[in-house]
Formats: sequence, C-alpha cells, structure tokens
Amino acid sequence: MSQVEESIEVRVPVHTAYNQWTQFEDFPRFMDGVERIEQRTDTLTHWVTKVGGQEREFDAEITEQVPDERVAWTTVNGEARQAGVVTFHRIQDDTTKVMLQMEFDPSGVTETVGDKLGFVKRQVSGDLRRFKHFMESRGSETGAWRGEV
Repeated sequence: MSQVEESIEVRVPVHTAYNQWTQFEDFPRFMDGVERIEQRTDTLTHWVTKVGGQEREFDAEITEQVPDERVAWTTVNGEARQAGVVTFHRIQDDTTKVMLQMEFDPSGVTETVGDKLGFVKRQVSGDLRRFKHFMESRGSETGAWRGEV
C-alpha cells in the first residue's frame, strides 16, 4: 500500500469546512478526475472516476464520522482499493486546517509508475487547493450532514 498525507488552511470556520466535506455529491466540483458520486445510504457512496482516460467505479463506506472533527472511509468493492481520513483542525475562528491521509493500492504498471512519480500526491494537493478556493469563494457550505458514524 502507498500513502499520501496533505493539508491546507482554509479561511472558513471548522463547521463550514466539515459541513461541505459531508456533501460527497459535490466533490466533482473540486476533485479532479471525480466524474460522479452517489450517496446511497448514510454510510455508503458510489464513485465514478476518470483519471488518465481510465474510468473506474467503486463503493466507499464511511467508517467513522464525527462532526467538526473527522470523516474516515474505506473502499468496499469495485476497481479501487483505498482507505483514508480527513480531519478538521481549528486554527482561528475563521480558519481551518484540513488534513487528508490516505492509503491506496496502485494496480497495474501505469498506476504503479504514476505513484512512484508522485501523481497521487500532486492530485490530492490540487484537490485540496481547489477545495480551498471553492470554500473561500463561496464563504458557505452547500449543505451539511451532522450525523455521527
């Protein structure tokens, strides 16, 4: 398994950043390569991604969700194997550090080479930058799910 860890400071309160992160169907608005996400249950999402011309589908289960603190997931079936956690840390009343930690299993030669060249790390870093821009330009979340898993 490979690992990536990235973080970014976003100028919104913790609850705003957290609330937006619970809106999985909005991820294509700031995650490059994510075509579509369907929220099937409170804890199950279905992902369709397209990276490097290769489309993949998989399901991910939310394994832990604590409002304003963390969202953890793992894939449960499909064409990708990964697990991770996003945590939210108050820096100031209006600034949040968003930290993403992920483990993934590259499959095939192309993904293995891409991993060795730092593609996933750059992708995650870019996604967090786009999340920051999305949140700071809006100033508010598109919705929220405050349940606990």
